[in-house]
Amino acid sequence: MPYFDAASAAPLHPVARQALLAALDEGWADPARLYREGRRARLLLDAAREATAEEVGCRPDELVFTPSGTRALHDGIAGALAGRRRVGRHLVVSAVEHSAVLHSAAALETAGGSVTEVPVDRTGRVGPGAFAAALRPDTALAALQTANHEVGTEQPVAEVAEACRTAGVPLLVDAAQSLGWGPVPGGWSLLTASAHKWGGPAGVGLLAVRKGVRFAARGPADEREFGRAPGFPDLPAIVAAAASLRAVRAEAAAEGARLRTLVERLRERLPGLVPDIEVVGDPVRRLPHLLTFSCLYVDGETLLHALDREGFSVSSGSSCTSSTLRPSHVLQAMGVLSEGNVRVSLPLGTTAEEVEGFLEVLPRVVASVREHLGAPAPAPAGAPSAAGEEELVVDSLGKRCPIPVIELAKVIGDVPVGGLVTVLSDDEAARLDVPAWCQMRDQEYVGERPAERGVAYTVRRRS
Repeated sequence: MPYFDAASAAPLHPVARQALLAALDEGWADPARLYREGRRARLLLDAAREATAEEVGCRPDELVFTPSGTRALHDGIAGALAGRRRVGRHLVVSAVEHSAVLHSAAALETAGGSVTEVPVDRTGRVGPGAFAAALRPDTALAALQTANHEVGTEQPVAEVAEACRTAGVPLLVDAAQSLGWGPVPGGWSLLTASAHKWGGPAGVGLLAVRKGVRFAARGPADEREFGRAPGFPDLPAIVAAAASLRAVRAEAAAEGARLRTLVERLRERLPGLVPDIEVVGDPVRRLPHLLTFSCLYVDGETLLHALDREGFSVSSGSSCTSSTLRPSHVLQAMGVLSEGNVRVSLPLGTTAEEVEGFLEVLPRVVASVREHLGAPAPAPAGAPSAAGEEELVVDSLGKRCPIPVIELAKVIGDVPVGGLVTVLSDDEAARLDVPAWCQMRDQEYVGERPAERGVAYTVRRRS
């Protein structure tokens, strides 16, 4: 059964498994103790730190191990903001950062600080000039991911780092998705990552803070991890994380090229196999193993369950999930279709046969979901225009993604060319999905306005 969700958690690398088992026998003691077993554990911890620092591109004493990548982000942002509190309380982030960064930003605003979110283009990429323009004299910290976790778009880290250096602002980079694929461009001040993204065990994060960066660890501290990550370290997991990082980096060039070819096959063939599909993210400057697409008239949760029944494990940034009724903040910032969203992220060792199997199954599954939801069939080329009222109102209040767009598609042919259809919806996803539908179906999106309940979205029929 193909597992296509490596961006969430990569399968444990064989080297990580070997190192973990060995370290369970040798690294169980407290590395802070002076007796024989403690000294042996300390040697293992030091070796793991040195090996990881070499791959990260920093000094060993600049790097600490944390309980997770999320913890590393929270601690890195809080520590840098506290260390530079005399400069100001302003934080600059891109609009597509990981939710852990945005949660830290929200906490700063709640405490009286300020945050600037730099917008991105439709590929999910931030503009270096726009990022530089957001930096202010009171900016204490800037944060930018190396590559996006939902759509795979790589960010201009080197250019942004130079802008931050010129402005005297430290830059924190979230390298969770990219560290296993190669070095991070230089110029950063703080770096975070998470071992389970590259095939290491869960429960190990990285936080690197360059010497000279003002940093004040928050919360109670002890003597461990330079006072930045208190508590007894999970030494076997740390050893396995370091060993697997070195192993995957050694394989990255060859495996990355192979997986990029498979992803390119998906990018090229999906639009021809599935009608009304939008492949999102930068087609060139992207992670080699990740692809995201959205399908019109599809409930994302139903689609994921259907693919799971066919043996394919994928994830979604769609608003149509049981856990949230909000669109993905990444897709929202990009201004692309959010409904029926699927992220395919291929783990090491994925075969061409598995990808072909996915391409064979997906059209049938999408068609089945659309039929179940009562979605309209794709209109044939040259279909005649229908006469009718010049404006039509569709009441979709109380209905969730993708029903408002499905109802819009069903009635657009009931107004003449130039006529209007207004969709009433209280689903936040409609703010993205109605304009995206118009772009995909060559209709004119007139705009939105407040309604008595929800929002009214108006579309003009072009053809």
